[in-house]
Amino acid sequence: MTDTTQKAAEILAEHRDSIDRLDAILIYSLGERFKHTQAVGKLKAEHALPPSDPAREAQQIKRLEDLAHRANLDPKFATKFLNFIISEVIQHHKKHQE
Repeated sequence: MTDTTQKAAEILAEHRDSIDRLDAILIYSLGERFKHTQAVGKLKAEHALPPSDPAREAQQIKRLEDLAHRANLDPKFATKFLNFIISEVIQHHKKHQE
């Protein structure tokens, strides 16, 4: 292995270590987020509130798009990601109302 190939392998390993740490942060953050959305779902069910809140969802999408711009992340990707999360949360809220 050449010196440049060895250096590239070391840099690759560093990037992968960072990616692995960030993946763990994402998973634990999503777990914390869903803990709160489950509590919201139970509260909505107890008070006969609808499982979705389109005004709140639109506000959150706009907020996430702004955050994405500031983080140099594709806002369309950020929106798709949030829409996926919102759809999961709504499904959980509907289950609480059954």
